[in-house]
Amino acid sequence: MKRHVKHVLKDENPTIWIGKEGLTTQLATEIEKQLQKNKMVKIKILPAALTDDNTAQTIATQAATQTEASLVEVRGHVFILFRKRRQTTQNT
Repeated sequence: MKRHVKHVLKDENPTIWIGKEGLTTQLATEIEKQLQKNKMVKIKILPAALTDDNTAQTIATQAATQTEASLVEVRGHVFILFRKRRQTTQNT
């Protein structure tokens, strides 16, 4: 499945950018929305967000944990998250 996700997103531009504030709750909410809609999202980390403690790998892992998604790949400052669509329960 990871190979398929990488293939689909290889030519796509990132749809979310993480800036100097890091991974905020607003960004986590936007990632959540895009995962619900598309099942996968490509995210770029701007150089201002990277510090000695916050590497691309740690930010990507934190984003995956907060959104309960799978971290597919971290390449440079770009990473890909994937999650199957959640089933919404409906009351009948």
